[in-house]
Formats: sequence, C-alpha cells, structure tokens
Amino acid sequence: MSQTLGYAAHNHNTSLEPFSFERREPLATDVQIEILYCGVCHSDIHQVRNEWGNSSFPMVPGHEIVGKVTKIGAEVKGFKVGDNVGVGCMVGSCGVCPDCHEDLQQYCNSAEFTYNSPDKISGGSHYGGYSKQIVVNQDFVLRISDKLDLAAAAPLLCAGITTYSPLRHWKVGKGDKVGVVGLGGLGHMGIKLAHAMGAYVVLFTTSPSKVQDAKRLGADEVVISTNPEEIAQHIASFDFILNTVAVPHDLDAFTSLLKRDGTLCLVGVPDQAHPSPSVGHLIFKRRNLAGSLIGGIKETQEMLDFCAEHNITSDIEIIPMQQINEAYERVLKSDVKYRFVIDLASL
Repeated sequence: MSQTLGYAAHNHNTSLEPFSFERREPLATDVQIEILYCGVCHSDIHQVRNEWGNSSFPMVPGHEIVGKVTKIGAEVKGFKVGDNVGVGCMVGSCGVCPDCHEDLQQYCNSAEFTYNSPDKISGGSHYGGYSKQIVVNQDFVLRISDKLDLAAAAPLLCAGITTYSPLRHWKVGKGDKVGVVGLGGLGHMGIKLAHAMGAYVVLFTTSPSKVQDAKRLGADEVVISTNPEEIAQHIASFDFILNTVAVPHDLDAFTSLLKRDGTLCLVGVPDQAHPSPSVGHLIFKRRNLAGSLIGGIKETQEMLDFCAEHNITSDIEIIPMQQINEAYERVLKSDVKYRFVIDLASL
C-alpha cells in the first residue's frame, strides 16, 4: 500500500477537506497513474451531498481523470511508463455478463464506479480523482492522444462520453436535425459533438445571454425554450433531442418537437422525478423517450479518438484543489464556462 493525498467529504453537509489515504500497489494487470487534472462533474456534487441517497463516506470524488503512467504490473499490455492516460466513471465490472460481453460495462449490475462504489479488491470503497494518484486495472484505462490538451480533455471522460454515446447509438449524422437542451458541462459537449458528426444543431435554452456562445460552440440555431412562438416553429421536426438538464422540468414541450419515430434522450439526472410526459405526444407519432448512461470502455476510447481527430475538447476553467468548495457553489449558480478542472499540482 502507498499513502496518497486527496480531498474528501466526511458527511453530506460538510465541505471537502484534505484527506490522507492508501492506494494499493499495482497488481499484475494494474496501471498506476499520477493524476495531473480532474474535472468537476455536477454528479460529484449530487454524490457529496447525498442527493441521490446512496452516498458513503469518507468520499473522494472525481471521475474525469487524466495523468501519466508511473508504474505498470507485470502483465500489462498496451501501456508504458510516461503514457498520457485517462480514467472515467468506471474502474471495474464483472466481465462475464451480456453487457460486459457487448462492451457496455456501464450497464453491468456489478460495475465498479470510480468512487462511492465498493472496491472488491480491498473490501472498502473506491476513492476518486480529487487526489494525487490512482491505481486502476488496465482494462479501464484509456489512451489520451498527444493532440489533445490534457486539462481540457479531462471532462471528456464523463461529459464527453455521456453525450457521445447516445448520439452514436441513435446514429446521428449528416442531414439529421438534432436538439440539445441546456448549455452547461454536458450541453456544450453535445453541441460540439453533434456538429462534428454533421448534424444541424439547435440549442434550447432559457437564457438569451447564451445565444452567441452556443453559436460559437457549433449550434446552427438557438431557441429560447420559454418562448412559445419560437417553440412552435419546430413542432414535429427533430430526429433526435439530447436533454442534458439535471433539474425536473416538463418534457412535453420537447417530445412534441420530435418527428415520427424521433427520440428524446435524457442524460441529466435530477434529484427528483420529472413530471410524467403526455402519453399522447408519444403514441400518435411513435416517438421514443429514452435515457443513456455514460458509455462502455471501447466506446469511450472511440470518443477520445474522435475528439482528437476533430480537435474537440471541453471549455474549461482550471482551479487549484483548494478552491473546490467555492467551485461547487459556482456550478450550482451556472457560473462556469463550462467545466471546472482541478490542477492536482496544487495539492
């Protein structure tokens, strides 16, 4: 075991603070990583504050991890000391279920998440990326291209794959009309990725102040979702809508915008349920209401390679570890464009 330093929450209503803990020495198939940057995801806040009701403490958050390999186990293939690598939302799964066999480890009933998840090796809990180093099985380590800025690539490990996976699953491409609901950490990645895939991209936002920034990111059009006249111009016209908003809201306004067989996909996770959508909006046009959870390891690597090819990273603000509690408050006020990334050299 080796001692490392991070920041942890010790219960659901206290600030994160310095925390010393142990990581295992690399096993035969493990990769040890010096963490250089870690993104701050809204789900970190939900977990730290136990808003989903499944938190265990102490908790070291962080699942948008990039760094350099410092040590490898004897049986590791594909990675060497000095490589730029990433770790996303998962660090383990059963490996034998149908989901794992189809490279969809995120749906495995035994998936081990990067933090706030039981660690089958130690018997304790996994600790995440708000820390100096991490040890991960090679099957859950991802290659980061030298073409990508490491700090700006960190949010790709969650925000990137969370938006890429549904766009790929529903085969978004040239000629499709795609909506993105909400312009935040997820929404800004959804715009960039859908645009790079060749779609005509429309952002839905309640904030007129975000119009110009959305177009800078790649939106072809912006609709103020509280304006009935603007909404009415798009009735039954979308092939796919990606809803990134993580607070409860009326879904009917968006299902009515779908073509026949169109899909509204939810990727934001609110702490309370959305109002039930109108069944009529769905059945009379055979519309689909769906959800999507991050992506498997193979697809996450595909996403990283796609981003390297198209020069896509997140828009970020880098902070020292010591400012994490202030950053959480700013996230809740939407006071960041569009993702905080922690520089772990500050720890």
